[in-house]
Amino acid sequence: MGKILRYITDDGLVSVTAIEGTDIVAEAKRIFGTTPVMTLALGRLLMGTAIMGDMLKEENGSITVRMNGGGQGGSLIAVSDFKGNPRGYAQVPGLLIMPDDNGQLDITGAVGSSGTFSVVKDFGAGEPYIGQIPIVKGNVSEDITAYYAVSEQIPTVVLLGVIFDKIWNFSRAGGLFIQLLPAADEREIEIIEKNLKEQPKIEAMLENGLSMEEICQKVMTGFNLELLSEDEVSYKCNCSLERVKRSLMTLDKGEIIKMANEEESIEVCCHFCDKKYNLSSQELLDLIK
Repeated sequence: MGKILRYITDDGLVSVTAIEGTDIVAEAKRIFGTTPVMTLALGRLLMGTAIMGDMLKEENGSITVRMNGGGQGGSLIAVSDFKGNPRGYAQVPGLLIMPDDNGQLDITGAVGSSGTFSVVKDFGAGEPYIGQIPIVKGNVSEDITAYYAVSEQIPTVVLLGVIFDKIWNFSRAGGLFIQLLPAADEREIEIIEKNLKEQPKIEAMLENGLSMEEICQKVMTGFNLELLSEDEVSYKCNCSLERVKRSLMTLDKGEIIKMANEEESIEVCCHFCDKKYNLSSQELLDLIK
């Protein structure tokens, strides 16, 4: 089971939200059979979206993040509820891009860097908030950082790590957001920047077996962190037969009748969890009523 941890510095100037995302990324890999580069891309987006969802204040709210970068992997989408439970989808989960000579995966080549990064916040009532920026890097982490800087004017550091073993089997995932609160000034920025230069990258810390608590303490050296709360999170799809029926009811009446007349039953597959729902021709006709 994954978990989200929420910290604040004792002076109230910096907040840190961390996620242990190994189980979440492993479940996405199981569902979609993603190759290493797509496990990296979708895994980062799932963890980042989970933290963004957890930051929503409204109960029953949700957030949807979509990346259309024009890369070989097509579009990526992730959705999270207000508790930080994500689900996602990769358009080309089987994209194979070999590591370079330094053993690095070309995530930018998979995601692309010439499209848009869009966020839709549904607060459960009223009009949703929609924000969109050009993709700046295509590596997910820097794109989320840019989104907060441009659309929400919140200085944010985003660190998202997905690591593999020597034969490219998925091993572990985790990430954190560092956000400056309104009263923060240059002092806090300087300390955080110094730490990011001096401390190992998040991937190295994950490989060395550090817990997310230990990683937060290292990245925030020089600050006293207070743990506000900790909750379990998981890859969670909210699909159901009733949701499938409501979706089909948005189709034209004639289209539903045509499907019922041509097939004894139809199969509808959920994009997010690959669960399959079968509806008989009579059930289709019943939708019209």
